[in-house]
Amino acid sequence: MILSALALAVSQAPAASQEAPICQRELVVLGAGQDAGAPQIGNADDDGPRLLPSSLAVIDRENGQRFLFDASPAISEQLAMLDAIAPPKDGLGLDGIFLTHAHIGHYLGLAYLGREAAGASNVPVYAMPRMAEFLRTNGPWSQLVSLGNIELREMTADGFVVTSDEFGVLPFSVPHRDEYSETVGFVLMTPDRRAIYLPDIDSWEAFLDQENGEPEALVAGIDYLFVDATFYDDDELPGRDMSKIPHPRVIETMEALKQLTASDHAKVHFIHYNHTNPIRDPDSAESREAKAKGFNIARRGDRFCLD
Repeated sequence: MILSALALAVSQAPAASQEAPICQRELVVLGAGQDAGAPQIGNADDDGPRLLPSSLAVIDRENGQRFLFDASPAISEQLAMLDAIAPPKDGLGLDGIFLTHAHIGHYLGLAYLGREAAGASNVPVYAMPRMAEFLRTNGPWSQLVSLGNIELREMTADGFVVTSDEFGVLPFSVPHRDEYSETVGFVLMTPDRRAIYLPDIDSWEAFLDQENGEPEALVAGIDYLFVDATFYDDDELPGRDMSKIPHPRVIETMEALKQLTASDHAKVHFIHYNHTNPIRDPDSAESREAKAKGFNIARRGDRFCLD
């Protein structure tokens, strides 16, 4: 279980920094929106801030490696942004893509590794067993495998993926709509710092029932928590039954974590927000409220040191 694994992984770490750092291992937010981004299909007149689907990158300068967490439909623009920060050694410069699950914002970008686009060679794609089988047996993903554009590497829940002596990834199971694959979150670990990427979850209640723990325990052993913020509250989609779209609301998450210290509040970064979510606008009352309570809202281009 993730909470017990985190307990074993806890160590003292420096205070978090919001600066754009130059460090040996760096986390970059490549996108913070829900799967379809914004403007979203059918909303061409949307004049709010543009959103790219949620995705993180980790740059390991010491080992000359770059890792992607989720392959979104905006992968071309997101990799261009990553290239501007840390140019690739050659080709795409991807030493691993870690997939959380098979919903459109999290894996469709793999298609751009194929013969119609990058024509990539053996890019390591880390996936859980059902996710890997889905990619092997369904086109066009199966063609990526058969042509050697990607090399599938299966993960297990709570099984560390060690990429070097200085960086590793721990997948953990998450309750979510699992039509085609499992859903996982990731703990990103260096000797000094730890970040959790948890873009999709049905509810805190289901997650904590699975983990047999409290929300505070999720934050205790880490430095950054990038957590599902799809909707702000239950009034966001008029005319639709939002109980059929399970995600913890931002106001619910802030309430669940209100007993944390100010320093723990600052570890929380809301991500994966829908085009309708008012925190999309940095100047909205809802964004100001979250900030006033000590929480952060992930924005494309945010950068964090992991050492």
